[in-house]
This record gives sequence, C-alpha cells and structure tokens, in this order.
Amino acid sequence: MKVVILDGFSVTQSDLTWEPLSNAAGLQKPVELTVYPRTRADETIGRIAGAEAVLTNKVLITDEIMAASPALRYIGVLATGYNVVDVEAAHRRGIVVTNIPAYSTDSVAQLVFAHLLNVTNSVAHYAERRSEWPSSPDFCWIDTQLTELAGKTLAIRGLGNIGTKVARIAAAFGMRVLAVTSREPEALPVGVEKATWETALAEADVLSLHCPLTPSTREIINAEALARMRSSAILINTGRGPLVNEADVAEALRSGRLAAYCADVLSTEPPAADNPLLSAPRCFLTPHIAWATREARQRLLSIAVDNLIAYAAGHPQNTV
Repeated sequence: MKVVILDGFSVTQSDLTWEPLSNAAGLQKPVELTVYPRTRADETIGRIAGAEAVLTNKVLITDEIMAASPALRYIGVLATGYNVVDVEAAHRRGIVVTNIPAYSTDSVAQLVFAHLLNVTNSVAHYAERRSEWPSSPDFCWIDTQLTELAGKTLAIRGLGNIGTKVARIAAAFGMRVLAVTSREPEALPVGVEKATWETALAEADVLSLHCPLTPSTREIINAEALARMRSSAILINTGRGPLVNEADVAEALRSGRLAAYCADVLSTEPPAADNPLLSAPRCFLTPHIAWATREARQRLLSIAVDNLIAYAAGHPQNTV
C-alpha cells in the first residue's frame, strides 16, 4: 500500500516518529510510506501520484486533486476538523475520509485555563518583571488587579467534549457555569445551566468559545455582541479564528469595552502582519498550540494508524 503523509512535521515535531505506521501489523500488506514535513498546494498532485492512502493535516484535498489521483481510495485527516477535504467529492468518488475525534480534549481545556489564570493572576507579567521585586518596600509587590475565579460566571458556547471538560474544570474552581448548547437541560453535566446566547453575553465574566465554525457561527463575536458584554469580561477562543470579527475585538480592547482577549486561533494562520489583534492591548495570543502537547499528538498518531488499519481491514472507523 502506497501511503503519503503531506504535512507530517506538525504532528511528530522533533519528539515522535511515523515508524508505528510503517510497522503496523494490522495493515496486512507492506506499506510504502513517504512522509513530507510540509507540502505546498502546487506540490500536492505530484506527491500523491499513485498513492492509495493520503494523510493530511492542513493541506487541502480538493475535487480537482482527487480527479488527478485515480489510485486514491483513502484520505486520513490528521485533525478533528475535516474542512480541508471536499468530503462531498470524496463520497462521490468512493474515497473513504476519516478524522481524529476527541484526541486533544484535555490539552485544549488545559490551555483555556492557562490563558484565564494568566489574565486573572498576571502570571507572565510578574514572572517577566521579577527583577523589580527586590526594590519593593513590602514583602509582596503588586501592581495589577488580581482576580479570584470562585463565584464568577463562565459562559461556554458549544458543549462538546472540550466544552464539557472546560465546564467541569470551571465548576472545580467554584465558578457558575452557563452553556449555550442544543442539549436539553436534563442532559447537561451537574452544575451547568442551559442559557441563551443573549444571557451568556450579558452575564459572563468569562466567555469561552467551543462551537464548530459554520455559516451560523461565523463572527458570532462582533461589535453588536461585544456591546452586550460586560466591559470587565474576558473572552477566550480556542475554537476557530473566524468565530470572532478580529477587527471588532481589537477595537473593543482599545476602547476598554473588553477586559481581555485570549486566543489560540486566528482567522488566517500564520497571521498577516497587519492583523489588528497583534497590536491590540490586553490581547494574549498563542500560536495554535492547544492541541499540541506530546500526549495529545501521540494519541492523534495512534488513532491515525488505527484508522488506516481499520480501512485496510474493510471496516473503516471515524469516517466523515
């Protein structure tokens, strides 16, 4: 079986390898594996020529690419989101498409609170200015407002695996948790209240976005939504960059209408140099790392191998 991985470095980095795929016993036939660290759009067709299986993280697999790749029978997306593949075209051509569900739940939820605690406790601020502590006239040195999470309201948009994990951690901190979700109230975790979007905007001290990007959720955070939020609110986005209008968020930060914006995702990645969030005050950006703990990447790799084995055995799993 000829297998091509188009952008393997993002998963393995420098501490994992694709060796488990080369040696997977369950594939039942030898694997001719080619791994490219990265692939440009104009290189895709040439690199997957003759391949039965292609694995991709962010490299697009369009209908045009499938049409030029008659041997292609399997596309494994190395992520949970699969918008990089024209799934309708794949189904029409009889090509199996799989994804990697729920591999990064704990890691993403962890980063949500890393961002939140950095804002409420000014962790980076004090660590970077530690040399000023010796000149303090007191045993402590405090020049920012420090905030306790207990008793505050965390609103979550989207209560899937990650949203549910965030809700449970928030409850452990003693926070009131609201959820904007399609789930019925009786199906929610203990301590989580179902809320409308309007209520979430109005009552949140912290608003965390965990919904998928769809036409109805694109830019759900815009100037109108921000105007309904408390000026003391903290907005966190570890979902998808286009869930927010970045220009509107930047303006809200500059005008004092939003206390802080924490994000691990942007509308374009890597961002353009003129992205307004790069220069906005109280804007805390991480470069799409929430999913990338070693443990999460190891799970992703293992599931990717299992997906390919299941396909080869004739009973594909995690299909989309």
